[in-house]
Amino acid sequence: MSDTPGLPEGYEFSADTDRVDVERVHRWLSTDAYWATGRPPEQHRRAMAASLNFGVYDIVTGEQVAYARVVTDHALFAWLCDVYVDPSVRGKGVGTAMVGAVREHLRPSGVRRVLLATHDAHGVYAKLGFAPLEHPDQWMALYYTSPE
Repeated sequence: MSDTPGLPEGYEFSADTDRVDVERVHRWLSTDAYWATGRPPEQHRRAMAASLNFGVYDIVTGEQVAYARVVTDHALFAWLCDVYVDPSVRGKGVGTAMVGAVREHLRPSGVRRVLLATHDAHGVYAKLGFAPLEHPDQWMALYYTSPE
């Protein structure tokens, strides 16, 4: 699938981790994302350091308006997680365009499978080619703490 939706006028995508506003992203996730509520700052920083980090930025102000993180082996597997769009720009297509750009960023690596988990955004991801697992009964998880 190569029909990646473009970002709305005035926004740009970046895969440069140095541009990520770490404190802003931590605040978003730890206070407003059901899967990361209460995540400690140091744990957030460690997760970012071991991942690919992506952002969308307002071209005029440089302010970050969206974030996504990918955990990958750069060869076969990737897990898309911590996808967040600031409430002020939701509904403009920023999140869909960002996930599409992440998908295309991963494509040259040869990754065969990108997984994600979502409670409420199935429609957004389906537009970009994501589908439910064909054989969910073949997947398992080990939980050190209760699942979120």
